[in-house]
Amino acid sequence: MAQKLLQALIGDLGVKLDDSRLQELTGFNLVNLNFYPACPNPDLTVGVGSHSDAGILTVLLQDGIGGLYVKKGDQNALPGNEVWVEIPPINGALVINVGDSLQILSNGRYKSAEHRVRTTDVESRVSVPRFIAPLPTTKIGPFPELVARDGVARYKEVIYGEYLKNYFEKSLDGKKSLDFAST
Repeated sequence: MAQKLLQALIGDLGVKLDDSRLQELTGFNLVNLNFYPACPNPDLTVGVGSHSDAGILTVLLQDGIGGLYVKKGDQNALPGNEVWVEIPPINGALVINVGDSLQILSNGRYKSAEHRVRTTDVESRVSVPRFIAPLPTTKIGPFPELVARDGVARYKEVIYGEYLKNYFEKSLDGKKSLDFAST
């Protein structure tokens, strides 16, 4: 499913991926099981702070509790002025997030989703994300066809493993990890 979705997204940009490149870009997969206990005062705790995902796509299965928020609008809004929209859980639905790697590959045409998780005072929450990412040795940079059309490369080519190392060395801080690949 993830490879077909990626092919569709990249195809909409006018870029064709061969099977070996597609495998490089989606060859690293990780599934997490996240548990967020209920908190009597959820405003005093954070489930997961503001961040974007490093990989290509994240496929998320939520429970029925809620608590996932996506930053809306101005990505450069000053702290305290951001607008966060809750993504309500829909029974049986999957949430798909674009990750930083797809933002880099698309030369910024697709934007990685800055999001956070809040706990609730109602009951504990569980979510199961599947992270689809490039193999660690894969070079990621804007597709040449897009750079030719845009007239500029908004990101430099980096090795995904090095990007990931930088990503985890920085605390979750919005989308600042993208600075590592910015030109």
